[in-house]
Amino acid sequence: MIRAAVVTVSDRSFRKERADASGPAVAEVLARLPAEVEQRIVVPDEIPYIGRALRHLSDELGVDLVVTTGGTGVDARDVTPEATREAIDREIPGMAEVMRAESQKKVHTAMLSRAVVGIRGKTLIVNLPGSPGGARENLEAILAVLPHAIEKIRGGGGDCQPETRSPSVK
Repeated sequence: MIRAAVVTVSDRSFRKERADASGPAVAEVLARLPAEVEQRIVVPDEIPYIGRALRHLSDELGVDLVVTTGGTGVDARDVTPEATREAIDREIPGMAEVMRAESQKKVHTAMLSRAVVGIRGKTLIVNLPGSPGGARENLEAILAVLPHAIEKIRGGGGDCQPETRSPSVK
């Protein structure tokens, strides 16, 4: 069982002006892994709050997976990628690239996503867009690889399956 947490980054949801629709949508998709969402929190679009949540969930609670939703666009208040880059030890650009590529097939504005995926200690951190549909679609694009990635980050998992590897270039 994957221990997960969902962080919704939204000024309006934090101020209780709008219900959080994306956090529940993400939790619903994660349930298919199977994953247990141990924490669901809402923070404002501010680097200190986002960073503090990422560090707490990773370092103190030791969850395997933190999924953020919101704050990945180009608005001046969209700072989730910056907060995530400050928190992670290593970035996994391929996962974010796959999410953008799959999303681009459905909506042309997907190219504006600045989402980041990376590792902090033994925790995988994934940024998703703030809309429930976009969050769902982006998470589904990488869902199949999450258990393997998490197992590798934990220190196990063996070699990658041959069908999941790219052919070597000679």
